[in-house]
Amino acid sequence: MRVFTYHTSGGKDLILEYLDSLPKDESALGYAIIERLSKQGFDALEGITTRQIKGKLWEIKFRAKNRIFYVVVEQGSVYLLHACKKQKGKAELFEIETAEKRM
Repeated sequence: MRVFTYHTSGGKDLILEYLDSLPKDESALGYAIIERLSKQGFDALEGITTRQIKGKLWEIKFRAKNRIFYVVVEQGSVYLLHACKKQKGKAELFEIETAEKRM
């Protein structure tokens, strides 16, 4: 499966930048999920909590509060749009809206 991460117009990879900002164990798990997803496809998500947010937008949850929002655009291609720590209320809505804008 082809996995694409979101880049800004300046070329900054926001998904990998987020993972790099996490503690080592959380970062390693995030990178492992992306690696397994690219090698095993959706079978890699077995045992990992995912949920549909809205329409084609989904999230991967790992280490309790970390989220990676993604969309499957075509068979065999996944776009990772946004990554964040889960928060409550308006902040969470803001994170979902950010991911939707990047679709």
